[in-house]
Amino acid sequence: MESQGYEKSDVSIRKVFLWAGGTVVGIVIIVVLLNALFIDATEKQVYESVLRPESIELRDLRAREIETLTSYRILDEQKGIVQIPVERAMQLVADEEFAKQLKVR
Repeated sequence: MESQGYEKSDVSIRKVFLWAGGTVVGIVIIVVLLNALFIDATEKQVYESVLRPESIELRDLRAREIETLTSYRILDEQKGIVQIPVERAMQLVADEEFAKQLKVR
């Protein structure tokens, strides 16, 4: 067979349109499926981070932590060790450092 340098017949327009239409339909199906997957994942994430009820153990742990951080308590009476709230401890340290700075000047 000898190459003649040109097409002997025209391109089938029907085949081109079928191929293009199939591609468009395929893309639309993929976009719809990905959108459904995204919506499902988003709803699960919202439920996990916002709507799920807080566990009783976690609530109790947080209450104990708050109690520990905000209360006074005697830890060792013989050694004179007491627990004070974190805010008060920070204030005492800041006051102590401020007094040291005044003495240096």
